Amino acid sequence: MLVETEDLNEFLFIEFKEGNESAFEHVFKANYDAIVGFCYQFIFDHDKAASLAQEAFINLWMNREKIESSNGIKSFLYTFAKSACLNFIRHQKVVKRYEDQHLHQMESNINAEVLNSFDFDSIEFTEMEELIYRAIDELPEKCKQVFMMSRFDAKKNKEIAEELQISVKSVEANITRALKQLSIKLAEFLPAVLVQLVIRYLS
Repeated sequence: MLVETEDLNEFLFIEFKEGNESAFEHVFKANYDAIVGFCYQFIFDHDKAASLAQEAFINLWMNREKIESSNGIKSFLYTFAKSACLNFIRHQKVVKRYEDQHLHQMESNINAEVLNSFDFDSIEFTEMEELIYRAIDELPEKCKQVFMMSRFDAKKNKEIAEELQISVKSVEANITRALKQLSIKLAEFLPAVLVQLVIRYLS
């Protein structure tokens, strides 16, 4: 169950807004599972629901200074998650009639005050995507090549090794190196709990 944000004391909220990682981790641990479950009710895919929940918390961190009160945390998470799910569904264009009816029912059941309490249009995930791609682009050439073939071309380590004429162990070493450097780079902008989540998603 999503934690009631009024339970967050004023000190914790101030610490959260100022970028305190412990305060953010408290919010993350208390709400992550609930946001994943909320997304799942829209898209019926647990892995994608977890990915969209990850985006919601990354954007919460990146936009924390825009949130005016502790109630805004709950508003932000619900609003971002709902919009991200709807965008995903529209993009897929594969919603069955029953799921479509369920979607509209879900929307009508969501408290309007929650949905309208934050200016979602001003929030974009592209900033984080650009950060990740920039970090990848800064990897050593061979390391970047191996990582992109593995993560973006979905090639197996053996296939990469044969194509680049290197050993499988070399492929594994380059992937490990890439993840380590990405972790260090992302740590400059994100709290540790989100870095771990992003790296786990990329792994």
